[in-house]
Amino acid sequence: MNKNEKNSIFGIRPIIEAIESGKTIDKLFIQKGLHNDLFTLLWKLVRLKRINYKHVPLEKINRLTKKNHQGVFAFISPIEFHNIEDVLPTLYEKGKTPLILVLDRITDIRNFGAIARTAACVGVDTILIPEKNAAANNSDAIKTSAGALHSIKVCRTWNMKLALQFMKDSGMQIIACTEKTQNNIYKPNYTLPSAIIIGSEENGISKDLLQISDIKAKIPMYGKIDSLNVSVATGIILYEAIKQRNHSSLI
Repeated sequence: MNKNEKNSIFGIRPIIEAIESGKTIDKLFIQKGLHNDLFTLLWKLVRLKRINYKHVPLEKINRLTKKNHQGVFAFISPIEFHNIEDVLPTLYEKGKTPLILVLDRITDIRNFGAIARTAACVGVDTILIPEKNAAANNSDAIKTSAGALHSIKVCRTWNMKLALQFMKDSGMQIIACTEKTQNNIYKPNYTLPSAIIIGSEENGISKDLLQISDIKAKIPMYGKIDSLNVSVATGIILYEAIKQRNHSSLI
């Protein structure tokens, strides 16, 4: 079996059946220019369910599988995704002070897996990722996370800015971990309901998410190297949050 065929499905009818049965499609590849009656049914489902898709040349799909794919190939997510609009109210109802990790354009599978593992270790309630420009949620990500992606809820959203606004309106403070500030990570009060945004190593946090944040905080650097791996940076700020929360609970 082609390694790409693990946790995947191809062919128009099988993908339609997978979607209708409730399976989570992580990414759908569609051959450019594909048109026929059966595909029209699939396309309606893709738009209705807002499935993450990409039009690609035929050669791309041929590299993914040598079998009769009919111009479509999909990766099925091995984890279940949630909506932040459902998860956050449930956390409040349980009497929790939510701690949510927001990942903005983290596309490297190893970084994503390592971040999820750390988040699960410190007790983060959920991870929020975008539908697009996010790491693939496949078996490699689960392996790198040491299984953490099965124990922590992962939410996906088509509009990260609206999701963050929803969290603000629900009483959460939005903390952006960025070097574009004079505040360090020890200034925020993490004992409040908090969402911490982590951006990609290449581009950092997008401008619109920085604008919506309540406070910006940077990790202080004292050596000749002034940047950290994103998973390491995430661990540092998360453990500052947990340190504050544990100290507060002991007072």
